[in-house]
Amino acid sequence: MLGSVRRRGLRAVAGALSGAGAARGGSAAAVIPLLPLAGPSAEGRERALSSAVVALREGGLVAVPTDTVYGVACLAQDSRALRAVYRLKGRDGAKPLAICLADVGQVHRYCKVAVPDQLLHDLLPGPVTLVLERSQTLNPDLNPFTPLVGVRVPSHWFVRELARVCAAPLALTSANISAQASSLSVTEFQELWPHLALVVDGGPIGDLQRPECRLGSTVVDISVPGKFKVIRPGCALTQTVEILVKKHGLTAIS
Repeated sequence: MLGSVRRRGLRAVAGALSGAGAARGGSAAAVIPLLPLAGPSAEGRERALSSAVVALREGGLVAVPTDTVYGVACLAQDSRALRAVYRLKGRDGAKPLAICLADVGQVHRYCKVAVPDQLLHDLLPGPVTLVLERSQTLNPDLNPFTPLVGVRVPSHWFVRELARVCAAPLALTSANISAQASSLSVTEFQELWPHLALVVDGGPIGDLQRPECRLGSTVVDISVPGKFKVIRPGCALTQTVEILVKKHGLTAIS
C-alpha cells in the first residue's frame, strides 16, 4: 500500500527547473513541502497515480516503490529524461537502464523473444530482470551502445499500473547514487529529492536491517536460444536458475 506521495507541485517544478525535475537541464530548486495523503484509500492511490503520470509526461523523474528496492523512473521514449537519469545518479554512460512494463504480454512488443512464453510467465511478474534483444520499437537513445535491454515486470501494483496508464515503457533504475547502497525507504535517498518531480512513498520495502533486502532484482541474459547467463545474482537467484534449468532445460554460460 502507498503511505503518502511526496509531491513537489508539478507546475512549480517545471518552472523552477525549466522542465519537470532535472530533465530540462536547469538548476535544482528547493524541495517544496508535500501534503500526505489521507491513508491508503482508493482516492489516495488514484491521486498518487495521476500525479506520477503527469510528472512523467512533463519529462520528470519519479521515485517509485517496487517489489525489490525503491527506483527512479522516467518515460523510456523521452530522450531528455533519460539523460537526466544519468545526471541524477552520476551513472556511467555505458551502464544500461532497464525498462519496466505493465504486463508480460508487452515483452514481445519491445523485445525479440527467443524463449517460450511460458518461461516469461514463470519468472514474471517478479524480482527478475530478463535481458533480451531489443526491438526497433524502443527509443534508440535508450542504451544505444547495446542491442540488448533488461526487462522488468515487478510484483508491485503501483509501478505496473503507472506503466499501464502511461501506455509506454518506463526506464527504471535504483533510487540511489551509483555505487551506493540501494534504498528501502524514501528517507534513504533524500539527497535526490531536489532533482525529482515526485517521490511516491510506499513505506519500507523489506527489512532495513537485512543487507540481503538491498540486492535488487536477479538479472539474467536469455538472449541466446537455449542459454542463460547470470549478470547479477540479486535476490531471487536460486529459484530463477531452478526454473531456467530444471523446467526449461537452458544451459548456463559462465
